[in-house]
Amino acid sequence: MGPLNIIVIGLGLAMDAFAVSVTSGLAVRRVRVRYALKLSLSFAFFQALMPVIGWLAGIRFSEKIRTVDHWVAMLLLAAIGIKMILDTIKENANSNCIYPTLSNTGEVSLRTLLALAVATSIDALAVGVSFSCADVDRFSLLLLDAGIIGLITFLLCFPGVYIGCRFGAAFKGKAGIVGGVLLIGMGVKIFVERCMGG
Repeated sequence: MGPLNIIVIGLGLAMDAFAVSVTSGLAVRRVRVRYALKLSLSFAFFQALMPVIGWLAGIRFSEKIRTVDHWVAMLLLAAIGIKMILDTIKENANSNCIYPTLSNTGEVSLRTLLALAVATSIDALAVGVSFSCADVDRFSLLLLDAGIIGLITFLLCFPGVYIGCRFGAAFKGKAGIVGGVLLIGMGVKIFVERCMGG
């Protein structure tokens, strides 16, 4: 598999993580570099790790992964999105904190971040299984490919947090609802695409 193919695969896999980074940026008034790094590195790490796990699992598990990955991604993203919407509505009624799914610092909590990173990298797991069926026959080559995927994810997600923060300022108390809808929409998109064989 050539470098161009890996770059295209990496861009495709990173799109969901990029959208979640934008959504996470919606929820903060001011983005700190440490926060943007934490999000983008988490997404990049899981996007790079999942193809390795998928490759190691091999071809014999490909059917099992294929039959459940869209369910897991949809349920995780939908659950987080629904919670974000409900909490935002509740907190807007109280006129206190706008983003209750966040930690006390106004940033995504570690538990939520891990759930988002796993949910957006499930497709990368299936891609890793497909690597084991393709011409990725050496572990060193696999690590290089996974590293490229992780790097692309990082390069998209880091500015994505800042884009979301700037965009979210216009929405004020509605940003949590917009973010929740985006997360649910991504989960449904993953589910529909897989059911339709996309």
